[in-house]
Formats: sequence, structure tokens, C-alpha cells
Amino acid sequence: MSGNTTGLSIALEDLSKRFNREWIFRKLSYRFSSGTTYAITGPNGSGKSTLLQVLWGQIPQTSGVIRYVNNGSEISLEHTFRHISIATPYMDLIEEFTLIEMLKFHFQLKNIREGVTIDDLIERMYLKEARDKQLMNFSSGMRQRLKLAIAFYTKADVYFLDEPGTNLDNRAFDWYKREFSGLPKNAMIFVASNDPAEYPDTATVLNIMDYKH
Repeated sequence: MSGNTTGLSIALEDLSKRFNREWIFRKLSYRFSSGTTYAITGPNGSGKSTLLQVLWGQIPQTSGVIRYVNNGSEISLEHTFRHISIATPYMDLIEEFTLIEMLKFHFQLKNIREGVTIDDLIERMYLKEARDKQLMNFSSGMRQRLKLAIAFYTKADVYFLDEPGTNLDNRAFDWYKREFSGLPKNAMIFVASNDPAEYPDTATVLNIMDYKH
């Protein structure tokens, strides 16, 4: 997908993050555009997840600037959450909730994509039989499918997917790829991964190792 000059963009200026004396990345300047998928690559432990967490505002950068701009107007960082959707293996679910309770809770806080209902979503996840099952009794694969489905069907401008294939068997991974292909064409998508099967071959690749020095 090619980048657009309209829509939402994320501009980085000399963005750097350090833990103690170790630089996770340094002097990263880049402009991310809507309608483009970005693959953030690098060895395990190199800082891919940290970069995503800085981009979506979970942890602060050490130095540099992040600017979210929507059709020429800058968005204050405390309001960027309205534009983003996130799926990570380490994201917590509310264990005591059933599947239907979790989905209703999430979509009270975030808008679901047009043309989809919560019941539709349960069917699309192949989890109809688990509708009233508590999440504490979900397998790791079911949990990951739920996290991905929540992210995919949240109405957003930017989708952050960190190691999305984690805990997915072959059938669930095929499901992931189908659902990924259905994301809005004007969305900005980030995939942090070492596995090229987790992102399209049209993705723009950034190797975090290029920003260590």
C-alpha cells in the first residue's frame, strides 16, 4: 500500500528511547502515512515492542518528538487513544468476564466498525460456543484470537499489532490473514514481527537495528 498525503500521519523527529545506559533506538526520524502497512522487524529483544509502545503513548520517549496529524491538524498526545487500536500477546484481558461481557465492555469504550455487530464478531472468531465462557478458561490461542478480533473490529485510524501470530495454530493463522486483509484500506497498520508471513509483502519494512547508533 502506498502512503497518502491526506488522512492521519505520524511524524517522528530524532525519536530516541533509552533504558538505563542501553539505547533501544536512536534518532529515528520518519513520517508514517495512512493507507500504508509498516513491518517493524529486528531480532528478539531488539526493541520492536518498545517502539510500538512509544508510538501509541504507553511509555515516554527519552528524547525527540512524536506528532500525530490528522488532515493538517495536530492531535494532542492525550487524545491519540481515540484514533488507535492495539493487539499484543501481553495485553491483559478481564479474566472474570465471559466472552460476550468482554466484547460489550470494550465496545462501550470504543466504537465498533460500521456494519458489524458483537454477535457478528463472535461468529467471525469461530467462538460462538464460547459466548458465555469465562476468559480464564480460554486457551492461549482463543485469547490471542479474541485480542486480534477486538483490535481488528475497533473503528480506528491506526492499528498496532505486536507479534500477532503468537499462539495461533494453522487454522487460526489463516483466519488472522483473512481478517488482516479486511482492515480499512485507508488505515495505517504497524506489525512488529520477525515472521514475514505475519505482514503482507507490500509492507514497508523498518529494521529497528538500523536505529541503534
